[in-house]
Amino acid sequence: MKTKFMLTIFLLFTVLLTACSGGNDGAVEVDDVIKMVWYPNESGEDMKSSRDEIGRLISEVTGKKVEHQLTTDYAIAIETLVNNNADLAFTGAQAYVEAKNRNDAVQTIAVKSGKSGTLDDAKYYSWLAVNVDEQDKYKENGEFSLDKIANTKFSFVSNSSTSGFKVPSQSILGHFTQKEEYADLTAEDLMEGGPLFSQVLFGNSHQGSAVNLLTGNADVAAFCDTCVDNYVEIAEGDENTVGAVYRVKDDAAEPFNTVTGKEFTLMSATPVLNEPFVVNMDTIGQEDFDKIQQLFTSDEFANNEKIFAPKDSEQTALFSKEGQERLVAVEDEWYDPIRELSK
Repeated sequence: MKTKFMLTIFLLFTVLLTACSGGNDGAVEVDDVIKMVWYPNESGEDMKSSRDEIGRLISEVTGKKVEHQLTTDYAIAIETLVNNNADLAFTGAQAYVEAKNRNDAVQTIAVKSGKSGTLDDAKYYSWLAVNVDEQDKYKENGEFSLDKIANTKFSFVSNSSTSGFKVPSQSILGHFTQKEEYADLTAEDLMEGGPLFSQVLFGNSHQGSAVNLLTGNADVAAFCDTCVDNYVEIAEGDENTVGAVYRVKDDAAEPFNTVTGKEFTLMSATPVLNEPFVVNMDTIGQEDFDKIQQLFTSDEFANNEKIFAPKDSEQTALFSKEGQERLVAVEDEWYDPIRELSK
């Protein structure tokens, strides 16, 4: 009787294990819907035409419905992907590295090239900016100095943002930890007022961080060039160089519509590896991965002006095109320099 009871318990335990594993011996669970999650930067109405076009093309090559999940917070987008609630995302490099650490099924599928059409110049810029009429406060002997950002109100994007937190925080720490007063300063200290800054804000998007600066809520702000490209124009100097002045366009869309005509200047401009499109292989499957990667890296995709708008056009799109920009396949190892920033 005892043997029979134990056998019954064993069989029940086996059934439960099978149920919990999905009963598919580790096979990928793929459904008929491809869920694509977007960062706050790309969730605005101005990016709708690009999102819709990308969704239409993915649906065309896979035969599946595409659902767009818009977010107002970086963390929500990352959690959605890591927890198997999204198949595809367009993330920052740092967020990809974090997601990969938490779920090995997350992997890159493609990244925007540079003007050359290759990975050789696939980069954008992390900016530290101040308002034009206050720039002299941040200079020493006529040159911008990081010393001057101490005790200011500072705006980051999100602590999961590569160009809006990771890169600028490393530059700031590298500078201030050389001083005895700030020798023990950490990245965590930069997330709150006190140790270095009088107040710390998070814009939750690059656009939000820039607006924090332009409305006077922040004295100094970190954000990237590509995320505000549709809203600003160069007013003085060369693009992505220290001292360059940018002006908010008169017809800028939200959230810049309340700060049109305002100008800011760059304290620093640091090159950063371009953001990848990433997938969760546990939810998308190899077949759809291959189809989508082929689509993303095709000439058709690169020449689609709803996705790659010509630089001098009035059209708003996810990407701007000056040369041979396109999406190219990229391997995980390409982002090792970003991993090094966290060591």
